[in-house]
Amino acid sequence: MVRKLREETGAGMMDCKAALVEASGDLEKARDVLRKRGMASAAKKAGRAIGVLVEVDCETDFVAKTPDFQTLVKEIAMHIAAANPLYVSKEEVPGQVLEKEREIYKAQAAAAGKPAPVQEKIAEGKLKQYLSEVCLLEQPFVRENDKTVGQLIQEKIALIKENIVVRRFARFKVGEEARAAAPAEATTGQTG
Repeated sequence: MVRKLREETGAGMMDCKAALVEASGDLEKARDVLRKRGMASAAKKAGRAIGVLVEVDCETDFVAKTPDFQTLVKEIAMHIAAANPLYVSKEEVPGQVLEKEREIYKAQAAAAGKPAPVQEKIAEGKLKQYLSEVCLLEQPFVRENDKTVGQLIQEKIALIKENIVVRRFARFKVGEEARAAAPAEATTGQTG
């Protein structure tokens, strides 16, 4: 279990062992313990194959066949492969996830000796940063960091003169379980 936690978080072996003891062997709680202590880091593993399946809807078949639309879909798929978002938009993030993140950020601020009102402001700022990291439409576009994926889509909407919506995506990586961002509603229209 220590090895698995270490691989997932990038934290040191002794830190992982202590977190597991504190969490009574519960891996998820141990991850939270490490995050509250600020010890977890994103462990990047290069050289693994990644596949992306993305549903991008537009209003007509004609637009779906245009090079502009097809290029946009490829750009979004490439971004998903590179940036690994968890959700399409911030509205899709479950409330319990937001509250859990808020608690972690408050605990980090408290551990740094910040007063309660400041802890709240720090937590809100970090929560906004968290959403920009895990929500596709909020993430800085990997090819042009000065705009978000949402802004890229809005530019294409203005160019094509038709509504474009990213409904859902699934990202597959060799050695990981499949994870998909599900749509908030039933889909209609053209899939690209």
